[in-house]
Amino acid sequence: MSTLSSKYDVAIIGAGHNGLVSACYLSKAGLSVLVLERNAKLGGATRSSRVFAGMEARLSVYSYLVSLLPQKIVDELGLEIELLPRRTASYTPTIEDGSQRELLLANDGMEANLEAFANLTGSESDYRGYMELQTMQERLASVLWPSMTEPLVSRDEMRERLNDDGKRAWQSIVEEPLGQVIESRISSDLIRGLVFTDSKIGVSTYPHDPTLLQNRCFLYHVIGRGNGEWLVPKGGMGTLVDELVRVAQGTGKVTFATGATIHSVHPEEKISSLAFDIDGKESQVDAGFILCNASRLELDRMTGATLNTATIDEGAGFKINMLLEKLPRLRSNRYSSSEAFAGTFHVNEGYEQMQTSYDMSLKGEMPSIPPGEIYCHTLTDPSILSPELNARGFHTLTLFGLDMPYHLFLEDNEKARGLAVQRYLSGINQYLEEPIEECLASDADGKPCIEAMSAVDLEEKIHLPKGNIFHGDLTWPFAESEEEVGKWGVETEHPNLFLCGSSAKRGGAVSGIPGHNAAKKVLQVSMDGS
Repeated sequence: MSTLSSKYDVAIIGAGHNGLVSACYLSKAGLSVLVLERNAKLGGATRSSRVFAGMEARLSVYSYLVSLLPQKIVDELGLEIELLPRRTASYTPTIEDGSQRELLLANDGMEANLEAFANLTGSESDYRGYMELQTMQERLASVLWPSMTEPLVSRDEMRERLNDDGKRAWQSIVEEPLGQVIESRISSDLIRGLVFTDSKIGVSTYPHDPTLLQNRCFLYHVIGRGNGEWLVPKGGMGTLVDELVRVAQGTGKVTFATGATIHSVHPEEKISSLAFDIDGKESQVDAGFILCNASRLELDRMTGATLNTATIDEGAGFKINMLLEKLPRLRSNRYSSSEAFAGTFHVNEGYEQMQTSYDMSLKGEMPSIPPGEIYCHTLTDPSILSPELNARGFHTLTLFGLDMPYHLFLEDNEKARGLAVQRYLSGINQYLEEPIEECLASDADGKPCIEAMSAVDLEEKIHLPKGNIFHGDLTWPFAESEEEVGKWGVETEHPNLFLCGSSAKRGGAVSGIPGHNAAKKVLQVSMDGS
């Protein structure tokens, strides 16, 4: 850590990717920036790590795919990062009457996809409905996506940017519970589930939820880069962190301080201050602006505001990282493991299955057949493994589980986590010729290379409130009140204290968008005081 100055133009709390994006923009504009990080390493939820002892495998530990990072940010900051397409979009199997049925969709295979739908359903009807939904998403993305790095506009203005077909899509995806349009276009339970999974990543909801949380979550998962495709960061998620740090350090205007525990923030109209300690040594710095990449709950604690943890929406995601000696063989006689695992492999994500799992979790019961989805990073990008592990045929697998809310793990996290892992692996194994446990590599200590994290673990390790990967309730990507119009969605009640992470409006997911918007707000205020 560099020697700290007593004053900076900007102090940033939290060195996740959004805080780093802010640091890059502000330092490139000539401002002095201090980045304070509580953990020993930079990156937050976007870091990569060698998770398993003695194994040269650099896994994306928490977040793992990229869709919402605008090319605008990559270009403006000069980030040297390569995002790779997956040849398989998704693989969705099910077992009906003792027989396995399956749907594999390619990212660039319209004719093959049509055939796959017809083989599953016996007609082209659901394929047409599925493609209609894709078209509706793209119409919305055409106006929503470019607006994400601009000041907020009103709901009515955003809607008026659409043509008549776009307005019909708006009605179905923004105004009405998403279950209505899915059920009107698609009859197959399996395909309905395939579509609806984008509505449930990390949150507890269901198709006809009157709060429309499912619609908001869905939008964030389908508008990225204008087409909703999720890409693999070459080298792992930590490559993005490394690039942002490189750019920030290249300006000579950024100071990083890790292991920093912030005790208090004192926002003032002109100069604010932060009190913190590093390795037991107390420090204080002044700053013209303070940006918070931590959660709004943490910011309230630091400023001494009244805390109300009851209003925090609990996270519902579950993460499993695995290193395999080999990919397990599928029971499928149609597709290979390398085809199925290259995309998003849906496990127990049928439409009715997910309703049942949601209902169980709502009653305080762990779903007996939990839904989840897996993908294999190394089938698209083997560079995260050493040459030796690649030569031996090793692979990584990542599972993201649904309907595993925070409260299920509070009483006995270790026991509940172990049960969840057992149920997820059983769900995978029903589609395999060999149990996935037999394919796991062993680390240098002889332990199986598998790591699992509940929402409670996410709160403990990377300080997500109640393990919520979005920090709280997902917002609509437009102004929801008159006073929000024209703002950046990062403002707080304090004139020089802004949110730059997932707690900001249009925050959440690996996007850099709130980091960009907070930097734009600082530069705007610096220039004209508005």
